[in-house]
Amino acid sequence: MTEYAGSQHIIELIYLIASALFILALKWMNTPATARRGILAGEIGMVLAIGGTLLQHGIVDYKWIAVALVIGSGIGVPLGLVQMTAVPQRTALSHAFGAFCVTLVGTAEFYLRTPNVQPFMMSVLCCEVILGGLTVTGSLMAAGKLQEVLPQRPITYKGQNLVNLVLFVVAVGIAAYLVHNPGATHLYPVMVGIALVFGVMLVIPIGGADMPTVISLLNSYAGLSAAAMGFVLNNKLLIIAGALDGSSGFILSVIMSKAMNRSFTNVLFGAFGQVAAAAAGTEEARPVKSASPDEAAEILAAASKVVIVPGYGMAVAQAQHKVRELYDSLTKRGIDVRFAIHPVAGRMPGHMNVLLAEADVPYDRLMEMDDINGDFAQTDVSLIIGANDVTNPAAKTDQSSPIYGMPVLDVEKSHTVMVIKRSMNPGFAGIDNPLYYMDQTLMLFGDAKVFVGNIVKELSGTHG
Repeated sequence: MTEYAGSQHIIELIYLIASALFILALKWMNTPATARRGILAGEIGMVLAIGGTLLQHGIVDYKWIAVALVIGSGIGVPLGLVQMTAVPQRTALSHAFGAFCVTLVGTAEFYLRTPNVQPFMMSVLCCEVILGGLTVTGSLMAAGKLQEVLPQRPITYKGQNLVNLVLFVVAVGIAAYLVHNPGATHLYPVMVGIALVFGVMLVIPIGGADMPTVISLLNSYAGLSAAAMGFVLNNKLLIIAGALDGSSGFILSVIMSKAMNRSFTNVLFGAFGQVAAAAAGTEEARPVKSASPDEAAEILAAASKVVIVPGYGMAVAQAQHKVRELYDSLTKRGIDVRFAIHPVAGRMPGHMNVLLAEADVPYDRLMEMDDINGDFAQTDVSLIIGANDVTNPAAKTDQSSPIYGMPVLDVEKSHTVMVIKRSMNPGFAGIDNPLYYMDQTLMLFGDAKVFVGNIVKELSGTHG
């Protein structure tokens, strides 16, 4: 008995260290300069958490655990080696896997404990599987939209919000009934099934432009369900880790919504991107001015201050390394080059920062929107690489625009604006951008990686 108590104290100490590392990981990931340290701290914390769990005396046979570790590693390693453009959908898949685990554990605990389960524990267990279930399917829908195997535009029908509300109320109603009558095991699969359907119905009416916020929100749901599982299993580490995950995901969702000047209600139920998409093609007949790589290189070479605005188009083209080469070429000429990062650029929070960090762009050159917006009037050239909605001045001037009121980068105040795009098609929000038709704007049509590479070649050829 004394030996058991001693080993239990060791496990608790391991869990305490792991919890501290999780907290430090979140703290260090607040800034790019310490993000790598934060990732390492989180990884070490997770290894300790798994190791501490494997020391539990309740484990009878390690054979199936070893099999699961091998299978999990076989799935996880390829997922970790995806291209940077696929990180958002891989993140969504990770949320789905985590939530699926929570739902399975909750289901096992329900059938093991029923009918001898206390009302509080049953209520926590129901919260766990409802949140876990809707996160599983919701995350899969988000990954499908990001991977473009599902329509990126909102899928809506009449009375959709009412149907979703009814599904949610029925699931909560069944949970309340199970709290008072845990022996009604036939209702449990119905509750889980409704949660799974609700996750699908919750995400399909949300447009691709809102996926960064959706991913953050699903991350929050996954964390909260894990915290609930911690209560069910009496595991303090799960409670702490789940609470950290849930609260940070929620706070990030609030920040993302604020960056778009929109509420959660509008994100979840507004079907953003559908109405504007129908009218998107009406502006394409308007004349635009275009330029070739050599012309763009001449303009950049003559500039003193350049701001590069990256967007999802840069990620799709995998152009971040060529952008780094462009940065090097310009700075060698004594040109001040900075990067303007909008909070919702890309397909996940911090997507552009991660891509540019991968290409070793100096951290101090990455400027947040609020810090750089006042400098555009003194900027000679703003080079936009695959960014659409975050540079759309209609957000400030057109009250009929779906993105009206959304804070955007003030690139139109620059002396010259150059936009690298494959075509005049609108961005993920389906909204035409009047910036492309302004007098100071030049359109650089083509693949971002190829076009930037050609600009770098022209700059190298004229370097004197």
